[in-house]
Amino acid sequence: MAQRAPGGRPGPPPAPGWLTAGLRPAPAPVPWAAVARAAVALAAPLAVGFAADRPAYGALVSMGALSAVIGDTADAYRMRFFNIAVPQLFGAAGVALGTLVYGSDWTAVAVLTLVALVSGMISSIGSVASVSGLLLLLNAVVGAGLPMPQPWWKAPLLLTVGGAFVLLLTLFAWPLRGGVPERAAVADSYRTVAAFVRAAGTPEHDERRQDVTRSLDSSYDLLLAHRTRRHGRSPGLSRLIAQLNALMPIVEATSAAKLRPARLGPLPEAYPAAVLALADTVERGRAPGPSPPRDLALPAPTGPSERALDQALRYAAAVDVEPDRAHPHHATPAPDRLGSPAAPRVRARRAARAALLSGASWHYGLRLALCIGLAQVLVSVLPVPRSYWVALTVTFVLKPDFGSVFSRAVLRAAGTAAGLLIAMPVLAEVPRGWWDVPTTAVLAMLIPAFSAKGYAFQTAAITPVILLLSDLLNHQGFGLVLPRLYDSLIGCAIALVAGYLCWPESWHTRIGDRLADAVADAAGYVALAFAAAPGRDQLSRPRQRRRLYRDLSGVRSEFQRALTEPPPTGTRAAAWWPLVIAVERVVEATTATRVRVEHGEPPPPPEEVAAIAADLTALAAAIRTGTPLPARPEAEAEAPAEVLGPLRREVRAACAIASPVLG
Repeated sequence: MAQRAPGGRPGPPPAPGWLTAGLRPAPAPVPWAAVARAAVALAAPLAVGFAADRPAYGALVSMGALSAVIGDTADAYRMRFFNIAVPQLFGAAGVALGTLVYGSDWTAVAVLTLVALVSGMISSIGSVASVSGLLLLLNAVVGAGLPMPQPWWKAPLLLTVGGAFVLLLTLFAWPLRGGVPERAAVADSYRTVAAFVRAAGTPEHDERRQDVTRSLDSSYDLLLAHRTRRHGRSPGLSRLIAQLNALMPIVEATSAAKLRPARLGPLPEAYPAAVLALADTVERGRAPGPSPPRDLALPAPTGPSERALDQALRYAAAVDVEPDRAHPHHATPAPDRLGSPAAPRVRARRAARAALLSGASWHYGLRLALCIGLAQVLVSVLPVPRSYWVALTVTFVLKPDFGSVFSRAVLRAAGTAAGLLIAMPVLAEVPRGWWDVPTTAVLAMLIPAFSAKGYAFQTAAITPVILLLSDLLNHQGFGLVLPRLYDSLIGCAIALVAGYLCWPESWHTRIGDRLADAVADAAGYVALAFAAAPGRDQLSRPRQRRRLYRDLSGVRSEFQRALTEPPPTGTRAAAWWPLVIAVERVVEATTATRVRVEHGEPPPPPEEVAAIAADLTALAAAIRTGTPLPARPEAEAEAPAEVLGPLRREVRAACAIASPVLG
């Protein structure tokens, strides 16, 4: 509804949500350590460059530092080393190629198009490869568009020095704080689970469960990525993994607590308090006492859910003292290896196969190559000053693994405009020379602070820094401002038309098939959950549940990207969104029912379990083919087994949500 303007006349209608979603700052704390590190990393090379009367050299070192500052997004020091060092090598190769074709328009078009193809293909391998591919192309574009010091090897060397400087600043505290980020991540997972326990059965239950999934995914990735070979040789790492695994029974028991009668109210505060106490133990890296199981002040359990939670908490407390000790009445969960890499040789072979044989890899590589080729042809034909910014914009926008291409184009344009407003007084009033050092330090501090707020805010912070450093290479000053705005708009238009509208992806290819796979996996999980008798729960079930939640988290992320796109994609995503939540609830209800069966509820008849699994299988097939759900016989209207009642209701709710959308 249009808002009323003063005087009673209708005001302009509000902008649609899919257009403005990314313009709202995300609630994130300011990373003060990263802010200080960015100021030093970008300003110090400039100071050295001016002192040595080589400001261009200082600017290139600061550019290398800028890319490392942007790429420093991990927590664990070992992962930060890889996240910074590996992309810097690709960036050095990129600027070397760009420098070699500087000034040769059509050769530059061919070389940058080929580099874009390679960059796009390797970006599909993983997160580090994605950043490496991005930096390869970005630096190639910069090298082909800006005059670099000669001979050709100087620019790659200077950029690498900048990245190494950031790496040194980042890893300076590693000997003193080794293991602290890992312990902090596991402790944060414990605190997230404590909030989940406190919210059991309340309206906040589902939201807290999603928080738990994200936190566990992050913690497992942090502990297991790049660390497989050290697992057996690092007692500290083994202990943290055991402590993280010990959260699984607590999470499952909390899911079961959701099924408690409403008259019992929320769980006693002693349960979340016990989890918080364990979190403090994990973060300190030592146990609070010799016998934590006896120290837990827990109330006497009154039902299956409380018994499961009591047992899970005492098991977690025992693990805090002896990682290999299992509770006598609870099977030790198998180590969760989700996200764990194989040996380097195996990973390299898989990466090469994924990059060369994957249809998605070629799809993105060709799309990026087309857009970069068009951008370079356009600026070679039209008189666009300092035109490397067009291809730079295309590269930043056309990163589907970083978010929706459409929303990134909108946010890129908005962020660039805001960044130019910051850059205008700087380029107009700050004299070129030593005053650039404190100015760069102040602007650099905005990058980590704004990056946490969203892509538009990050772009607004990076733009004035790049312009200031570019001015030290091409000496255009205030004349850079308006051409940059035009270049950004041209680049966004190329990405939207040639990289988005001309490559329509079917709904099923992008989301529908992934959602159907998740529903089919949920059907398999239902069958697996009740295959064993009480007291003989299979160790593969918790692993399957974690894998399901991880897959659903990926589907949720893809839906959230689609919701930021204009109709019909955004509209269809909004229609299917409730089904994603419903499938998550089906998985949780299955887990909760199995836990209650383990702790006293009667096991369900196999034929009723098979009927529920068949309903989910039919739902998965309907989503995959886009056909209506088959009508269920009237005889199946009621589920005689009371223990399966909550699960049956969740499955029916999922089918009811899907039916109108499927027609």
